[in-house]
Amino acid sequence: MNSRQLVEKTLNFDSPSRIPRHLWLLPWAELRYPEYSAKIRQMYPDDIAQAPAVFNKPLNLTGGKYKKGLYIDEWGCKFMNMEEGLMGIVHEPLIKEWSDLETFHTPDAALDIDTDAINRFCHSTDKFVYAGSIVRPLERFQFLRTMEQSMTDVLFEEPEYVELLNRMHIHFCKEVEVWAKTDIDAIFLMDDWGTQHAMMLSPDVFRKYFKPMYKEYCEIARHYGKYVFMHSDGNIEEIMPELAEVGVNAINSQLFCMDMDRLSREVAGKISFWGEIDRQNILPNGTEDDIRDAVNLIYTKLYRNGGVIAQCEFGPAANPENILNVFKYWNRITQNQ
Repeated sequence: MNSRQLVEKTLNFDSPSRIPRHLWLLPWAELRYPEYSAKIRQMYPDDIAQAPAVFNKPLNLTGGKYKKGLYIDEWGCKFMNMEEGLMGIVHEPLIKEWSDLETFHTPDAALDIDTDAINRFCHSTDKFVYAGSIVRPLERFQFLRTMEQSMTDVLFEEPEYVELLNRMHIHFCKEVEVWAKTDIDAIFLMDDWGTQHAMMLSPDVFRKYFKPMYKEYCEIARHYGKYVFMHSDGNIEEIMPELAEVGVNAINSQLFCMDMDRLSREVAGKISFWGEIDRQNILPNGTEDDIRDAVNLIYTKLYRNGGVIAQCEFGPAANPENILNVFKYWNRITQNQ
């Protein structure tokens, strides 16, 4: 059984022969711990890969996404990166006043992907491949308006707010479709909905504006026979059943911010848990026993003849030995299945 088949069995709760692996190796970690990064890759190779984002024409970018200094992305949003290897924060809104909508355009160049190059990548590997595009309506809205202003927009619900969401959604539907027409296995959604303890925005905001968007992205993906993967930080247990309902197949989330017993009752067996291990406390400061216990907890609470992917993030503050131990203990569980 190759990696692609292994992941598909996991997503379908079809008793895979082992638990698939996926390390999120941030550029920060590669810069600081190259030997550990290479060792983990060699000992516990990934079963999942992200397709390269290859375009027929160069996108209009300034700086580098993970380079120190100013980075301007294809939408025109300005990120100030304070440290090499990490992505920065938007402080200056692209749409400062609603009148700026008159000259705002979504980036059509991002829809002109090199399908042949992406397909060649998919055929060159037996790994499960998800899109090199990130569909992120909530976060893109925050990038365009800044985090602070976006919270005010949500409260007042002005017509221009709705117009901006609609224009973004139309673009993202096109983006999902062009990628779903390639030979990738899944599209990729990413929106951080949670804080450490609760939803960042009311679940009612999610249900009114964003849940219908996700539903449409999932429907497009299913039309082309693709799965849907999603990332969302924070405590999102309130909306987890609804993500499963609209068709998200795998969710990367901060499980240790949430009530894992509730997740076990409400969504285990309905959605796959694409990691992760607590990167705020356990990965930086935990003992080897803590790592073992965290892995066993996820397996005990959430595994249902599949539905779990061994994933963690090797990023700022993480102890590299703990990252290695995460995959060591997932490997032991696999051997005992």
